[in-house]
Amino acid sequence: MYTHLFWRLSAAIIAAAVLNVAAAVVAQSPSAGAQHEHPSPPPHAGSDEPQPPHDMQHMGHDESMSMPSAREGSGTSWLPDETPMYAVHGQAGAWMLMAHGNGFLQYLHESGDRGSDQAGSINWFMGMADRALGSGHLGLRGMVSLEPWTIRGCGYPDLLASGEVCNGEAIHDRQHPHELSMELAVTYDRPLAGDIRLQLYGGPAGEPALGPTAFPHRISAMPNPLAPMTHHWLDATHITYGVLTGGVYGKRWKAETSVFNGREPDETRTNFDFGALDSWSGRVWFLPTNRWALQMSAGRLTEAEAGHDAGPRVDVNRTTASATYHVRHPGSIWASTIGWGRNREPGNDATNAVLAETNVTLDDRDTWFGRVELSQKSGHDLAIEARDLFTVAKLEGGYTRHFAAWNGLEPGVGFGLSAGFVPDSLKFLYGNRVNIGAGVFLTLRPGERGM
Repeated sequence: MYTHLFWRLSAAIIAAAVLNVAAAVVAQSPSAGAQHEHPSPPPHAGSDEPQPPHDMQHMGHDESMSMPSAREGSGTSWLPDETPMYAVHGQAGAWMLMAHGNGFLQYLHESGDRGSDQAGSINWFMGMADRALGSGHLGLRGMVSLEPWTIRGCGYPDLLASGEVCNGEAIHDRQHPHELSMELAVTYDRPLAGDIRLQLYGGPAGEPALGPTAFPHRISAMPNPLAPMTHHWLDATHITYGVLTGGVYGKRWKAETSVFNGREPDETRTNFDFGALDSWSGRVWFLPTNRWALQMSAGRLTEAEAGHDAGPRVDVNRTTASATYHVRHPGSIWASTIGWGRNREPGNDATNAVLAETNVTLDDRDTWFGRVELSQKSGHDLAIEARDLFTVAKLEGGYTRHFAAWNGLEPGVGFGLSAGFVPDSLKFLYGNRVNIGAGVFLTLRPGERGM
């Protein structure tokens, strides 16, 4: 009872603060453009030196800080220093403010006997505020999604995707909607000794130190509206209801650990699914140059998933490793990520998944994206009566045409194609060994640096 009361009070306090700073962003937006009339140039494509911080979690840090702000990803994860910022800026007194987001209005079609069609909107919106506090910096974060109302049923068509439960059955061949409250968290960062700093993070909704930067926030995944089918092997804990993280970092490395509630959210997407902080994880980062971000992580997720055949909830041991690579030129970015994840449940064989995704944007106008995935999935994952493991694969590719920013927001129009591959033993369920998918979409996000 007291744990739930603590998290509810924390959520109310943080939500009120985030709403206040979001209102300040709107009020300050006319002056934001003047404030950033002469933005800092992007890092030189060949430079390996840390660049001055610009506009991320620690927006107010001075240039003597050891960590360029561009590397802040979702939760406490890192991206390469050569990372563009798509955001709207503002300032209210001592608070530096920022709003992020990404939205799609899409129509999706997946062929085969397990395919379906759906029109809807995949989206998320985030507000951030940062200010100096003593010798460090305090940050507030709030992130929401309207998908509980813009994605119908148990999720949008995404062949071979799996994870979570809807209407008492395992979700399969669909991606479940995001929660209304994706993040309500506080960060605090301060120097310890020399170039070493302390980072604390926590709140009623957030992301533990496990896996790569979550797919909605990875630059390599951002143009693609579809979630990876390997999501629940790599970054499924990006929405966790109750998390505390502590870490130390230097100019090129970070070591961090979390305690959190590892239970997957239920199918009611508008509530807070609080639980005991009885899961843990640890993660290490290394950024050898401005272009690379490498991580290894492992965690124990207590009662993470619904039980099989109405049994008790299931623990999961998850291990991940990933490498992200960015190359920037004025107006252009090449972003790629490769990742591996491994899930082991007590009494069952471990399953592995690998992902490789990339996209190229030229002249802030043309974006081509692609993804290839290979995963082992159990009969439970695919909602079939079998104890075997099945190896499935998926290829995706697409294109987006971006248009000139309007009031700081950048619209675009695009399409995507996919092919899902299943073994002969699953052909009777899917209709074909290769099943084709297609989608068209409109997209809207802030322009780079909110310009």
